[in-house]
Amino acid sequence: MQQLRRFEDYLQERPEPTGIDVICGLKHFSIITYAVPVERFAGMIPDRFAIDIVSINGENKGLISVVPFIDVDFTSAVYPFPKFTMPQTNYRIYIIDKQTGERCVWFLGTTLDSWTLAVPRYVWQLPWHSAKVSFDCHFDDATELYTKYVMNAQSDWAAASVSLQQTGEEVLSFAGFPNVESALIYITHPLAGFYHRRDGKLGTYRVWHKRLEVKPATLISANFKLLSDFGIVPNSEQNKPYSVLVEPLNEFTIYLPPKVLD
Repeated sequence: MQQLRRFEDYLQERPEPTGIDVICGLKHFSIITYAVPVERFAGMIPDRFAIDIVSINGENKGLISVVPFIDVDFTSAVYPFPKFTMPQTNYRIYIIDKQTGERCVWFLGTTLDSWTLAVPRYVWQLPWHSAKVSFDCHFDDATELYTKYVMNAQSDWAAASVSLQQTGEEVLSFAGFPNVESALIYITHPLAGFYHRRDGKLGTYRVWHKRLEVKPATLISANFKLLSDFGIVPNSEQNKPYSVLVEPLNEFTIYLPPKVLD
């Protein structure tokens, strides 16, 4: 059973960036989340972690999100530095770190459309993969809604396509949570991520952001190769998400370099 949570207990001042920490805007930011039987995650995460279970209609489910966006003005948070723009998609499972009790995410991996992929993939050994990505979006400034949002990614590892829109009639509703605020903290506010590095070691990094001002959206269609390949969300279930959230632009601070854990 998910507990009652309040943002005032989770929001924190931004840790002062140093060294090679970066800041970036995340444009066309969406979170497409699926609730699936917990056993589908068997063997995917180390014993240090546990799936952050949500009880929905008496069944224990785990949540996994696909998070597409475009990094804009990606640059040093400390020094004058060139700015980069690059489409990215994260695949993340919601977990609990049993050592600290912190709710965080387990990254299955990431796709990136940029030559800068070489740094996270080869220098830091992150599970990041190449993709050719296009976004075709229309955001209506008057209504503050997406009348069109289409993303397509060509990738051997995680080909993907998603189409969504906002009619203004969508409502925030999250089965298995005591209220909307508790669910938004769970889905939008994990600040720590863990993953298996490409060399098999356990890695982690942290981010910071303000409260995300997401709004609900309607999924028109989705096809995420990675979710079907891993047996987490078969194709027959991918057009039935648990929730779809979107925000036109937000800002993240990313603390680098990632750490290697024993």
